[in-house]
Amino acid sequence: MKNIKIGGVRAQQKERTRRTLIETAFNQLNAEQGFTSLSLREVAREAGIAATSFYRHFRDMDELGLAMVDESGLTLRQLLRQARKRIEKGGSVLRTSVTTFIEFIDKNPKVFLLLLREKAGTSSAFRSAIAREIQHFIVELVDYLDNANQMPHHYNEAQAEAMVTIAFNAGAEAIDFDTVQRQKLIEDLIFQLRMVSRGAYYLYHKEQIKKDSH
Repeated sequence: MKNIKIGGVRAQQKERTRRTLIETAFNQLNAEQGFTSLSLREVAREAGIAATSFYRHFRDMDELGLAMVDESGLTLRQLLRQARKRIEKGGSVLRTSVTTFIEFIDKNPKVFLLLLREKAGTSSAFRSAIAREIQHFIVELVDYLDNANQMPHHYNEAQAEAMVTIAFNAGAEAIDFDTVQRQKLIEDLIFQLRMVSRGAYYLYHKEQIKKDSH
């Protein structure tokens, strides 16, 4: 029984140290320093462990980075669910979604920086992992659109992909914007996403009219 308790405590300590390493690596990201610039020794030192102890938690820096990508993806999906809850309470779909997204960037700039920068980075493992997480985000948005409108799935899929691409590009600008600039960006982004939404709706109904006329 005593051995089981000791084993449980060690597992908890290991998980805490693992979390500390992930958080430390995120904290060291900034506009000038991307993940590839991080040093294993520096991350371990800031986390309060010896460099050799790092390998008890991750095989190498790449494995740490992939854990960070997984966490970023989870945060993104939580963002979309948060937006859904706000919409269910009566909020405007586009305005609520956009403001929630910008709030996410404001609160988690380093998470967004990781996704943004490594999405086009040199590591194929990183690019694949980030593309997978963004695709999960798109799938959740498609699921929402499938339930919210009467258009076929492939219309909602194309609409979701366009919306996420536009939102991520806007997010890249939002990181460095002040409050006034960010508010203008929010209004511009809402307008752009509304154009995508109405464009999809217009194309669908145009296709329906064409089918009905034959």
